[in-house]
Amino acid sequence: MYKSISYWSFLPVNGAPCPPDQAIKLAKAAGYDAVELCIDLGGGVNPETTQAQCEDWRAVADKVGMRLDSCASGMSWGCSPTHLDKEVRKKFIGLQKAAVQRTAWLGAKTLLHVPGAVIIPWDPEYKPVPYDKAVQWAREAIDEVGSYAASLNIELAVENVWNGMFYSPLELASFVDSFKNPFLGVYFDIGNIVNHQQWVPHWIEILGKRIKRVHVKDFKLSVGTLEGFCELLDGDVPWKETMAALRAIGYDRTMTAEMIPPNADTLVRTSKALDTILAM
Repeated sequence: MYKSISYWSFLPVNGAPCPPDQAIKLAKAAGYDAVELCIDLGGGVNPETTQAQCEDWRAVADKVGMRLDSCASGMSWGCSPTHLDKEVRKKFIGLQKAAVQRTAWLGAKTLLHVPGAVIIPWDPEYKPVPYDKAVQWAREAIDEVGSYAASLNIELAVENVWNGMFYSPLELASFVDSFKNPFLGVYFDIGNIVNHQQWVPHWIEILGKRIKRVHVKDFKLSVGTLEGFCELLDGDVPWKETMAALRAIGYDRTMTAEMIPPNADTLVRTSKALDTILAM
């Protein structure tokens, strides 16, 4: 396993998203092995980013010895694949296919996929979606985007997240398996499990080899809301048991810290915390 940091953990530069080439160099200086670039509307990498630009950023990473093994996409929150409006769902598929293509151009192997939402806790404008419809529409999106990803040899990794869906590892495992797509898996977010009265290592044991990537976050149960996400090692994640479970399934890929919102000390402080966690 090796240390990675999410692009969303970098402060803006002059009021704009941190340029990806600058993020790569900052991460290298802070002791990381990899950066997870994020593809978002208006982001440093977006659905309009050219192949030449992606390849330039890849060359920067190669030159300084940094890995760009995975990408994330947050476009599901603003354009949900499970939205009640069919046109929004259709638009999402186009955007996510563009994200898959840019993941390939960056030379990465895996794209995080938020499958949609029944409810978005921080967005009161998002109207609740019936669970059965949400699963149906999530399936339709993944079937199309996942097939496209497979054609480019890109893994599409479904994230467990606060979206009102797939709060059981058994359900998530069954959902992923049902596609019969070897490039489809799970992007396992450690911190997202803690507030659901469940034990992180059990999820790892059940999901097993389906886990393509891991997000590293911590959470304070005493808070219990979105404000409960906290600095690594300050929360209630059972880190020793979690690391043992990951090693037991043979996981040996990126451990990507996702620290939102960042501050001036985030990169260095998180790098040190990851060192401690990886040594457990």
